[in-house]
Amino acid sequence: MKRRVLATLLSVLMAGTVLAGCGSSSDGGSAAASSAPEAEETVGAESGDAAAGDPFADLPATIRDGDIVATPEMYPGVDMSKPYTVNVYLVGDTFPDQDAVIEKMNERLEPFNTTIKVTVMGWADVSTMYSLVLAGGEDIDLIFTAPWEYMWTEAAKGSFVELTEDFRNQYMPLTMKYQDPVSFGETTLSGKMYSVSCNMEKPQAKIVAIRQDIADKYGISELTNWDDFMNYMLTVAEKETPETGIYASSASGNNKEFWDVYRQQYDDVYCLDDNYLTYMFQYQPDTIPQASEIKFAWETDTFRNFAKDMKKLADAGCWSRGALSSTTTPYDGFANLQGAAFAWNLTVYNYMDLAEQNEGVKCAAYDLTKNNIVSCEEYNNADMAIASGSKDPARAAMVLDIFKYDTAMNRLITLGIEGTHYTLDGFKYTKLEKNGDYPADGTSLSWGCKTGLYEDASMPEDRKAMNDSWTERMVGSPTVTFVFDQTPVADQAAAVKTVLADYVPALQLGLVDDVDASIEEMMTKCKEAGLDEVNAEFEKQYNAWREANQ
Repeated sequence: MKRRVLATLLSVLMAGTVLAGCGSSSDGGSAAASSAPEAEETVGAESGDAAAGDPFADLPATIRDGDIVATPEMYPGVDMSKPYTVNVYLVGDTFPDQDAVIEKMNERLEPFNTTIKVTVMGWADVSTMYSLVLAGGEDIDLIFTAPWEYMWTEAAKGSFVELTEDFRNQYMPLTMKYQDPVSFGETTLSGKMYSVSCNMEKPQAKIVAIRQDIADKYGISELTNWDDFMNYMLTVAEKETPETGIYASSASGNNKEFWDVYRQQYDDVYCLDDNYLTYMFQYQPDTIPQASEIKFAWETDTFRNFAKDMKKLADAGCWSRGALSSTTTPYDGFANLQGAAFAWNLTVYNYMDLAEQNEGVKCAAYDLTKNNIVSCEEYNNADMAIASGSKDPARAAMVLDIFKYDTAMNRLITLGIEGTHYTLDGFKYTKLEKNGDYPADGTSLSWGCKTGLYEDASMPEDRKAMNDSWTERMVGSPTVTFVFDQTPVADQAAAVKTVLADYVPALQLGLVDDVDASIEEMMTKCKEAGLDEVNAEFEKQYNAWREANQ
């Protein structure tokens, strides 16, 4: 089994072991992408290699040798003569001390005559807000994006500034010095780069968190597979919900995370996941799949069987019949004791900790697919793009460069305020009492900033063992550098996505009368919308990419 090596990236800046995030990152690079540009310096080069007069000459070549301090002199091409506010749009959660952290970030930006203003689009709102803020004339400079968060759709629409190599060299010198150049190819569409990814690959496994106190109450000691999970959910719906009103899950919008857990059983990996336009294949070691092996996810037997399980749970009352329109996320519902299970990555532990602040509550997390591969969370799973409407793309690029690689700035993003939210001893941080007001790495995904350099000194052994077990099973997607350029079939793809958005969430939540009939109706409408043309173009581009990458 081929594994991705992380060691070289651990010498690069940033932080965290628990990531707030969603989506698969195995949607990958570019159908017509050129290979990633070669860097003149590689991560880990000695600082003594810097040329005379190099503004980095006094900086360490690896962060483990010292801190990086960004200075205005590093950005001679950026006009800082006038004050400018960089408007940053993030996705995800907000925390009580976020404004205090941003105030500290603005203090760090004072030498650059720059401030930032941050707008957070909540998970429940992002699907309606994202395209609107880009198209609606909002003042926007930087925005979070990812293959699962409209990246390719918006890039094809011209919503993002193209980040040429010259542009990056001029305005993002730290990124060009320290970022793994492989990552650049993963944000490239038809040979053009539109965003800057995070600087580390990590395991992308999905696990389930449950109320262990409730499980114990009904004689369920542990969960080892999907059938155990189904049994737990049905038991809660039958016995606990009538007694306490706690749903098995505070489901809302869809059941994407449960779907991710389910498909992990089959080693299914996404080749494309764009607003429900989703293609997947079964991973085989050291093999680039044939086009015929890549399936439209929603017409596979795997999804059909999953949807039937979800209908069984929905009919049993495992979640509200109004889950489609609910704005309470499953993890918030779990933390607030409204739901007894949810799925996510290691972030589940954050919400388990919140739930356990209530007397008598005991939580547990289970990996239901211990004998399966763990997909690699590629670099492009968390990215930042410069909006094409930015009034000062150069200033936005500089600020993004500082976010990612200035040590003090990045610690603010990933850990919060030292002495308030954490203390640091080497590369291990200790949470302080106010950590919950700005959890370590609670927002770092949204800033496109995350790695595993800093470790939680208080991390329980079971959590560390969980993460370590994933690393041992982690594989990279063989199609990571393929991106489907939808431009030739833009109208058909948009129409298909509209159909899918009407059907897939309800199927994932089991809120349909008949799964088979709903899927057949969905596929008929997809074909009427132009799915055959989309599939043909996808196959054409994929075959060309595969031939070039054999």
